[in-house]
Amino acid sequence: MSTKINATVDALGNPTGFHLTPGQAHDLEGADALLPDVAAETVIADKAFDADERVIEPLAKAGKTAVIPPRSNRKNPRDYDKDLYAARHLIENFFCKLKQFRAIATRYDKTARNFLAGIHLAAAVIWLN
Repeated sequence: MSTKINATVDALGNPTGFHLTPGQAHDLEGADALLPDVAAETVIADKAFDADERVIEPLAKAGKTAVIPPRSNRKNPRDYDKDLYAARHLIENFFCKLKQFRAIATRYDKTARNFLAGIHLAAAVIWLN
């Protein structure tokens, strides 16, 4: 059993939202759940979220800036702020901190509800440190 943790963090790297999807699901399923509630003016994401209809256009309609590098097979590559994209390491650092909790890294819990509760508990500890 595999589960993908989709998360959002603020400008300091503190967690602000979580959504679980099956391991075989695409990252955009998590984006569909998390991005409408994002309060930030700028959203930084990796190439997996380079989808016009599901990510880029809804963020633009909401008045938010998307800093997402274009996929290599895109016919009309978009420009993005490479310097601002460097701040994406904050989400990677958060996942490294989250995986230091053994129960999260090895997914001890059998149900998604309990696993998500463990993620919230670990995130609270990360937030407090």
